[in-house]
Amino acid sequence: MTQPNAPQGRIGRLPPWLKKSAGDYQAIHALKSHLRARRLTTVCEEARCPNIGECFSRGTATFMICGEVCTRACRFCAVQHGRGAPLDPDEPRHVAEQVAAMGLHHVVVTSVARDDLPDEGAAHFAATIHAIRAATPSTTIEVLVPDFHDRTDCLQIVGVAAPDIFNHNLETVRRLTPQIRSKARYDRSLAVLQHFKTLFPQTMTKSGLMVGLGESPTEMEQALRDLRDVGCDVVTIGQYLQPTAQHYPVAEFVPPAQFAQYQQFGAALGFRHVFSGPFVRSSYMAESQWIRAKTREE
Repeated sequence: MTQPNAPQGRIGRLPPWLKKSAGDYQAIHALKSHLRARRLTTVCEEARCPNIGECFSRGTATFMICGEVCTRACRFCAVQHGRGAPLDPDEPRHVAEQVAAMGLHHVVVTSVARDDLPDEGAAHFAATIHAIRAATPSTTIEVLVPDFHDRTDCLQIVGVAAPDIFNHNLETVRRLTPQIRSKARYDRSLAVLQHFKTLFPQTMTKSGLMVGLGESPTEMEQALRDLRDVGCDVVTIGQYLQPTAQHYPVAEFVPPAQFAQYQQFGAALGFRHVFSGPFVRSSYMAESQWIRAKTREE
């Protein structure tokens, strides 16, 4: 495996295990039309997720609230950054309407970072959770949140709204965090997960990691230990893919066997569920992740 040195540029073409079908064009186009009609944004599109064809063809999507512009500029992320626009007060209702129209049994709601807002977008998350509950009470709700600077008031606002899963991504190992995560802190992300679990111990917590950025297996194993030590219940591990030439370059295409080893290591640590593979993302196959973790809990 590649030694943990900072990558210098692009590496070769995608290996066979990173080739994927584009999906059902008609189904994808129809879903995009419905999203645009309700002025909704998905992280699937904004972050250039490689699973978009598969997920949109299956009729699933991850909604991104609080606008399309992030106030941070992480080097791995394709979402545009800059000054955020005023929040759309109708967005929570529109998300709920789309969830109902799609018949989703499980939904993931994420957001851009909104460091410019007094509550960093926490109340907008809560409003969206409440709107979905009112429209489709049986839908399980997963929120994938920014770090909120580990503010108790923000975590309380989201937690009281009672999402089924609280997700905050650690993204990468400690050493690489300053290089790729704008304004984020490795220990602060861990603190967010621990803090939320202390406030709302019955709510499942989840986090995600990327590989292929130049980390070593030893560093990855330590990151998994760190997540488990703060009570994280579910973890996802997937291959980082460089969105554009301007983003942080891929250091390595991690082979499937290494993902299997990470999954085994995480399972041995006691996570309720570890989802590890080249195409895995935080919200990829989120419903099946929830079912497996919930079954393990029971």
